[in-house]
Amino acid sequence: MFRTAIRFLLFDKPKSIGALAGTIISIFLIGQQAGIFIYLINAMSSLVQNNSEYVWVVDNMTTNINALATLDIRVGYELSSIEGIETVHPIVVTPGAARFENGKSAGITLIGVEAPVFAGGPWRMFNGRKEDMLKDEAIITDYFDKASLGDVLPDQYFEINGKKVFNAAQSKGVRSFGGIYTFTTIERARYLGSFATDKASAFLVKVKNKGDEQRIINSINSTIKSVRAWKSDDFAKATIITVLKTSGIAISFGTLIIFALIVGFVIIGLTLYSAAIDRIKDYGTLKAIGATNGYIRKLIITQALVIGVLGFCVGMALVEGFRNGIAKAGTIFNYPLWLRFCFFGVTLVIAFCGSMFAIRRITSLEPAQVFRG
Repeated sequence: MFRTAIRFLLFDKPKSIGALAGTIISIFLIGQQAGIFIYLINAMSSLVQNNSEYVWVVDNMTTNINALATLDIRVGYELSSIEGIETVHPIVVTPGAARFENGKSAGITLIGVEAPVFAGGPWRMFNGRKEDMLKDEAIITDYFDKASLGDVLPDQYFEINGKKVFNAAQSKGVRSFGGIYTFTTIERARYLGSFATDKASAFLVKVKNKGDEQRIINSINSTIKSVRAWKSDDFAKATIITVLKTSGIAISFGTLIIFALIVGFVIIGLTLYSAAIDRIKDYGTLKAIGATNGYIRKLIITQALVIGVLGFCVGMALVEGFRNGIAKAGTIFNYPLWLRFCFFGVTLVIAFCGSMFAIRRITSLEPAQVFRG
């Protein structure tokens, strides 16, 4: 059966290559769009995901880490009094406008954290250390944001909101959604962002015993008014859901993926159908010498699956090349194993459904028709 299917495919190479190309294009488009979508949802909640060891305490109306309201600094003292809490770390998240020596400017999100723990970031340090932000006028930027930040070099000075700072160190791969993260001390962030000294954007709470985390969250939510405590995973999920609900991202990427599926289905289906029509006498001969409709179905499906598996392998190789290529520009993401299996399953479904065009035509063929003039 397999050898016969291969012979059928090799006999009409142009059509086989066409069906293979359709599969490759479909898988590449699906993988590309899924990868960019993964990158975006990771960027939406990167600040939370990279500080997952903490309980997040924010305004009770906040469900999006990218839109934090201000909290009174006295909330931190209340949190410290709750049994089971080890430490409380305020952070400041405030917008800023950066201006560089080459005349370029950029909007940034300035994150202020407390030494010596530096809860809230930065992470993935590349050039320098977190402690470098303790130097006078020091700011930590990300390596991949260099072009957006006026090609600023390490130790080079620039301005944030008209105030002088310098690039003290660099992270590598700290991404944000719709902005550029830069880090400094909480005091300097307040100064640069004209942020009130008696306010904070959020509090990161370290619990003594991880097993008591939910109890402490319930205690915070029941005893301190106007705030809400979140497990980091829950806050990350809430952020992603909020952003997707209030934007057209999910619809946009979903539509593109659906069209990629349709492309693969139509190309494979029409190509196999055309190939079957061209070789209708061969199929008719098989039926005339005793081949059943079941055998014909298996033969056509085997051809489709061979095309599907080869297309998947080549398509995923191209997708990996795409992923590695854009990672060099800072668009970093990984496909989870379950998603790779989904890609393979989708490929098989496309191939199987595409083969239905040819199956319906051939199984309805009467052998006698082949030998009529």
